[in-house]
Amino acid sequence: VYDMATGKTERQHLSLAGTSTNCCGGQTPWGSWLTCEETEETPADADVTKEHGYVFEVPARAEGLVDAVPLKAMGRFDHEAVCVDPRTGIVYLTEDRADGLFYRFIPDTPGELIKGGRLQAMVLRDHQGVDTSNHDARVWSVGDWLNVDWIDMADVESPKGDLRQRGHADGAALVARGEGIWWGDGEMYLTATSGGPIQRGQILRYVPSPEEGRPGETRRPGRLQLFVESTNEKTMNMGDNITIAPWGHLIVCEDNYSSAIRNHLKGVTPDGRIYTLGRNVFQGNSEFAGAVFSPDGGTLFVNIQYPGVTFAITGPWNAVRT
Repeated sequence: VYDMATGKTERQHLSLAGTSTNCCGGQTPWGSWLTCEETEETPADADVTKEHGYVFEVPARAEGLVDAVPLKAMGRFDHEAVCVDPRTGIVYLTEDRADGLFYRFIPDTPGELIKGGRLQAMVLRDHQGVDTSNHDARVWSVGDWLNVDWIDMADVESPKGDLRQRGHADGAALVARGEGIWWGDGEMYLTATSGGPIQRGQILRYVPSPEEGRPGETRRPGRLQLFVESTNEKTMNMGDNITIAPWGHLIVCEDNYSSAIRNHLKGVTPDGRIYTLGRNVFQGNSEFAGAVFSPDGGTLFVNIQYPGVTFAITGPWNAVRT
């Protein structure tokens, strides 16, 4: 708990234990955090006692450890991040694999994920099984929009760890290392960290259907846009976690593995212009992660994975609003 007025940490506590390789996750409109396991470890191949690869929910008001209850209906795979459409309660999920998919979870009871629901994978209409990365051939260009359909996934606990392969075989689109995702004003943005011909990252924008999750979405489908694609590692180098600033810009955490090129915090304007907001000067050049603004919009919290520090950045934000 951080006091915005004094700039001091009031209290901190462990909120979840027993999970493995927790990654980004995401907030919910009903006051909780969804934390995601970026692993598919099982007792057969790792020193663990249970299968991992699930999403867990932590109420924001919890003052201590909560029970680690996997939300198994949301699928078992290398989860990275989630976001929730506050209008429908539908949860969107990214998968941090080079051949990963983009998923949505339609809960049986919005706001009560533990009660189950349907996991689906994204298909691009008239482009069955397409690879959106533009690695081997240009499928689309910056600014292009494609219509979206969704297919039901079966056997979502995936004991063989093959959920993405089965989805792709059924026509789901590939997303090159889907990582950060954040809900904006009636739309969401997600990063494909190794997308693009030079594999330095893409940012996709998804606008849900007015009939999202209902039969009418076939006639009025959601749409996916290639919003940003890096053509130069100095412009944007493997954008990972993402958030949206109060003034409407994307804030993107870089996660490149180079010791020669520093990781940065980048900003992206609504028209796709990219600018530099911060730079990692620590030895080791670890990734920025977990960027999020305070409720009043005045403070940006962001982590650097190694040496394991969290920053509270207070601007001045007027310098980057234009």
